[in-house]
Amino acid sequence: MSAPGKAAGALVCPNCARVYPAGKRFCNDCRLPLVLDSRVRSLDEVSERHQRARKIKPQLAEGKLVRITGARNQAEAEFIQGLLLEEGVPSMLKRSAGFDVPDFLAAGPRDVLVPQAGVQTAREVLLQADLLGEQPGRVVAPVRLLLALVVTLVGGVALVWLVAQALH
Repeated sequence: MSAPGKAAGALVCPNCARVYPAGKRFCNDCRLPLVLDSRVRSLDEVSERHQRARKIKPQLAEGKLVRITGARNQAEAEFIQGLLLEEGVPSMLKRSAGFDVPDFLAAGPRDVLVPQAGVQTAREVLLQADLLGEQPGRVVAPVRLLLALVVTLVGGVALVWLVAQALH
């Protein structure tokens, strides 16, 4: 009665850890209610989160998070996450800046972030999958945008002035 059991319906005393058959309700010695033995688990009871965590290589999970690529939407970002996870690289998704859609929607660009130690491996995986080309959701610096608009405006004014001079 006191040997640890491997039966799926085994009950255990939370105080003395004695194992009892499924029909018992209280420990004979401690008089405490018995609980299900949490150590007895079948392989199919492992959660999806636990299975994903088993794939992560600890040496690739160190350092601060770095943006490795972008995705056009949640589904594409999760696909990239799956590719990285198969190589042991953990990743995190973050909504890209500048997209005005509520967070609960799957639409909109996402940034894929990986730890600093996994950057090289992640780049290799994404290059092999031909996913590390153009960076969707990339934000243009406001100063650069303003400069481009001013240059375009000055060029347009100069063109109009030249046409007006040619017609006179």
